[in-house]
Amino acid sequence: MSARLAGLFTEIDPPSLANPTLNFLKQYWDGKRGARAMPCRADIRPAEMKEHLGSVVLVDVLPGFEDFRYRTVGTKVTRYMMGGATGKTVREVFARYGEAAVNGTLATYRKCARDRAIVHAWGGTEWLGHDFLDFDSLYLPLSDDGRDVNMVLSAVTFEPAGQVKAKK
Repeated sequence: MSARLAGLFTEIDPPSLANPTLNFLKQYWDGKRGARAMPCRADIRPAEMKEHLGSVVLVDVLPGFEDFRYRTVGTKVTRYMMGGATGKTVREVFARYGEAAVNGTLATYRKCARDRAIVHAWGGTEWLGHDFLDFDSLYLPLSDDGRDVNMVLSAVTFEPAGQVKAKK
């Protein structure tokens, strides 16, 4: 059995999001996809989400969903958890936090990409060595052909510990 992270929660396709950045990104993604299952990367315009760019992360899906490569990492995310992640894979970035961190992060991206699902994840950041922070995140699939997910658009926000409550 592989190591797991405690105190983290996920839900698929949340009906609403209290976090303003995550709510904005979900509404933006919905607007860009229109009648399609999901938008493509070309639909996403950074200038249209200026206020939230510091929390935005964009990853490339690697073959077989074996890993994901960070293409863009917002400044707030870089500051709190992923300094120097651009161009690296999830395995490379999270290895320093242990097997559970790698597996948990990969599982979230895989769920989004493989199932073409919106994934909401939240919890504490003790596993990152930040026991004073909680995170709240959203993962949205992107597809150039409307069928296969080739990128994941996400946002990660941080609050003082105790602010992001367990929702279930």
